[in-house]
Amino acid sequence: MDVLIVGGSGFLGSELVRQAIAAGHTTAASFATRPGSIPDATWYALDLRDAARLEAVLAEVTPSLVVNATSGGSDWAVTAEGPVRMAMATAKYGCRLVHVSTDAVFSGVGRVTYDQTCRPDPVTPYGAAKAAAETGIGLLDPDAVIARTSLIIGGSQSEHERAVHDLAVGVRTGVLFTDDIRCPVHVADLAAALLELGLSGARGTHHVAGSDAVSRHALGVLIAQRDGLDAARLPTGLRAESTLPGPIDVRLDSRTTQRQLTTRLRGAHQFLATADRGGGSTDSPG
Repeated sequence: MDVLIVGGSGFLGSELVRQAIAAGHTTAASFATRPGSIPDATWYALDLRDAARLEAVLAEVTPSLVVNATSGGSDWAVTAEGPVRMAMATAKYGCRLVHVSTDAVFSGVGRVTYDQTCRPDPVTPYGAAKAAAETGIGLLDPDAVIARTSLIIGGSQSEHERAVHDLAVGVRTGVLFTDDIRCPVHVADLAAALLELGLSGARGTHHVAGSDAVSRHALGVLIAQRDGLDAARLPTGLRAESTLPGPIDVRLDSRTTQRQLTTRLRGAHQFLATADRGGGSTDSPG
């Protein structure tokens, strides 16, 4: 099968490219600034704000499956409008689409646990852009998969893992919140699940996160213990007492998705209990 990974030079994207190639798929990948380092993929420069370029890449690659693993932050043109352009283009060329979304589409107000039937109620510009993309894709391509995930862990390029290392050795200031709860997922598990969903008959919204709800500080302690760092050096704080915008406690319930998958979505206590740090490169969508 021909597969196109949009955002293939990023953290999650690199793992998707690696796994797609390992599975024997003819794999193309896009990049915003520079191509990734995986030589067996064919690389294309692509800006999701450029509809003509997007169509040109699809026309050349003719993929059966497109996985959108890009992360444009709160840039509305990239994060909200770009995926809608992509859904229009994949529908035109008959490609199956898997779009990676985030738990940031939820507020954590009035509830903390969300399954795939819950309606988005974002409280940040990034969450609003992601929610808008979900709405547009759902209207344009009801057969597409919208996969919401959480903090992505695995490898030295994981943003949270870098922060833990820097805090533990004192080269970064800041704290790890004890009240900020998420459901971290290993990048290898997430990539495998996204490809499995894309190659199956799945459609609609799916939650694809780890099975353990942990605070950012508890996650940091697990990372420190795995990597032989002094967890006692990790500073703590409360997000509720900070000025940082966004939800505090958001837990994705991925049990419905898990029942459809052979890929196991491990919890942080399991995947951080070993020395395996996984692969990866840069951007996280969670």
